Amino acid sequence: MGLMTLLPDRSVLAVSGATARDFLQGLVTNDLQTLAPSEAVYAGLLTPQGKILHDFIIVEISADRFLIDCDRTRAPDLLKRLKMYRLRAKIDIEPAPLTVMAAWDDDEAPLVPASAVHIRDPRLAELGYRIFAEPSALASANAGPEDYHRHSIRLGVPGSADLPPDQVFALDVGFEELHGVSFRKGCYVGQEVTSRMKHRATARRRIMIAEIDSPLPPPGTPIAAEGRELGTFATGVGSTALVHIRLDRLAAAEEHGEKIIADDRTVLLTKPGWLHL
Repeated sequence: MGLMTLLPDRSVLAVSGATARDFLQGLVTNDLQTLAPSEAVYAGLLTPQGKILHDFIIVEISADRFLIDCDRTRAPDLLKRLKMYRLRAKIDIEPAPLTVMAAWDDDEAPLVPASAVHIRDPRLAELGYRIFAEPSALASANAGPEDYHRHSIRLGVPGSADLPPDQVFALDVGFEELHGVSFRKGCYVGQEVTSRMKHRATARRRIMIAEIDSPLPPPGTPIAAEGRELGTFATGVGSTALVHIRLDRLAAAEEHGEKIIADDRTVLLTKPGWLHL
């Protein structure tokens, strides 16, 4: 039996209408044209300069209805932006009264009520399944949100809290490796910059896993070598956190055998298994 938990930091928006697919297709980083009911993609909404405003999982319920699994604290802003882009499109965009759960550590699909929707997490197989259900139809949880956070941190997979809005480029935080961007679809907001970074190989930062003696430094704490900043901390659990790292500066520090520190403590950095450098 695997583990299952509520994800109270997630909200769900519903986009429905005859042109819902085309509407989303023209905005987000991934390709929705190949989706079918009960399938999902990871995607983002970018600035015109290619920086992430929102990341989310999009689930197709039917040909004219999609769910967006997004960060709860940022959901009002995402809803506002989607409505701004809607213009005269004949679609509805509204919060959905659904709760999000995660199930992992089991190769089998979770047993959920018939009214619930469950999909494989499109980012990484080890993340398991996402479940969407009305609160009255929720399956029983046998783990807590911190357990899932710890699991994702150990895999090196960033959550929405690790992606500060309008500060990081999609390719710098693993969108390509985590199947969050399509380079074959048509235009979307930020597409030109993202494609140029891909073809010129100009992405310089990456998400990495950091080990440091507890307590963890707060997000934003600098990581340095010989006084030169290499990156900053994101979120973590226990003694493990995710960090944003400049690859060129890290390579120079490693070449010269420099000690990597944060908050006057030694930091051990490792590359997530899914990340190809």
